[in-house]
Amino acid sequence: MEPVVLVHPRGFGYVRGQADITHLANRMAPLGLLSIAGMLRKHGIPVRVFDLCARPLPPDRLVSELMRLRPRLLGLSCTTASFLDGVRTIEAIKRDMPDLKVVFGGVHVSSLKGAILERFPAIDMVVAGEGEPAMLGLAEGKPPSSIPGVFCRDGDGIRTAGPREELVDLDLLPFPAYDLIEGFPRKYLLPIFNYPRFPGATMVTSRGCPYQCSYCDRSVYGRSYRFNSADYVYGQMKYLRRRFGVRHINIYDDQFTFRRSRVKELCDRLAAEPLDLTFNCAVHMGHIDRDLLKALKRAGCWMVSIGIESGDPGLVSFHKQNVQIARVHEHVAMIKQAGLRVKGLFMMGLPGETEETIQRTIRFILSLDLDDMNMSKFTPFPGSPIYRRIHEFGRFEENWDMMNCLNFTFVPEGISSKARLDELYSLFLKSYYQRAKVHRKYIRMMWQSPHSYSVLLRHLPRFVRARNYWDSGAGEKLTV
Repeated sequence: MEPVVLVHPRGFGYVRGQADITHLANRMAPLGLLSIAGMLRKHGIPVRVFDLCARPLPPDRLVSELMRLRPRLLGLSCTTASFLDGVRTIEAIKRDMPDLKVVFGGVHVSSLKGAILERFPAIDMVVAGEGEPAMLGLAEGKPPSSIPGVFCRDGDGIRTAGPREELVDLDLLPFPAYDLIEGFPRKYLLPIFNYPRFPGATMVTSRGCPYQCSYCDRSVYGRSYRFNSADYVYGQMKYLRRRFGVRHINIYDDQFTFRRSRVKELCDRLAAEPLDLTFNCAVHMGHIDRDLLKALKRAGCWMVSIGIESGDPGLVSFHKQNVQIARVHEHVAMIKQAGLRVKGLFMMGLPGETEETIQRTIRFILSLDLDDMNMSKFTPFPGSPIYRRIHEFGRFEENWDMMNCLNFTFVPEGISSKARLDELYSLFLKSYYQRAKVHRKYIRMMWQSPHSYSVLLRHLPRFVRARNYWDSGAGEKLTV
């Protein structure tokens, strides 16, 4: 029986002018594809998964594998930054296998839908929205135009049955098919210095978000918010621990603590029936309290991340919902008092950004007692509310390969040039990481996250070159 083959393109995870080290410090399993694979396998359909991030294959090798497998259907799931790499991959495949049916899914095509088919003739179909039911229908041979969420070619036009109205019951999904990716879990690395024990894995226990921040693409799940039950989440954690020996889990929910009763039930279960593992999660400041944080700690939580984005109140009120800058210090202190590490998540280059707002954000970050920090480069993704108006706020170079939050593709009106924005970013990194306080924290990581240090030492020359890249452009000092 011919299998369905699912491919995760490598894409581009680098900064212009710098070697790509992202896959050394953070290599995440393709959870969306693995969930689809689990659904197909549950219904008796053979499936193969090629994760080109963990196991890069040149196009000729991938073609050879596909020629051997003769799949009934080839599916790719892409972010904006990996989409064009995916297109180039299937163009090479179709030169040898012109009759192979190819379907693309993921957040990028969910936002652009049929326009993808108009621009890229090598793609036969796209799935907008949740992939499991649509891919199951396609694998079972149903007419594509009859499956909600699928856009397909019809002569010179494009046909669709419209959006899928019935959303997936998440507790009815099988666990992601982690066993179908080669080398799991040891080939998959969590963000460096963000875990105490190895090996690690990733999970998603909810879909959607009730908020609508300006920069978030909600085209896959819309404004819905659904979640797995505490029993399901505990069961998946137990499966990862017993089947694969996983010792730490990153939970990549946008709103893990939104439904307090679910999280409290899960924490109570983990405390009563420990699995000998730790976990991280992201929390919204509007949905945490002292008792819940203590419950997370008892359950094995090691670190929580909070999305702050900016230290400028005007920018935060324009771009993000339900976050009060004035209370951030209070929430950071509350997290640390519960015995948890805290990581702050920020963005530079948002519409409305100026040199003054960047200075204000830097002062704000330096005033927080964070254990870790991530500053991403704002990217106006298709499907986000701000994308439709982005040219009102500055200059935008829509180069999908570079739209990975590691490169500035948008320059706000208040910043003179992209070169200046890159310079300010480098200066910020120097001001944050070259402090004795931060050095002491990372020295303690030798005991708190020993595997991270082994990764760092194995690839030290490449990490040093990356550091020198942002360090070399910082000739001035920021006034903080």
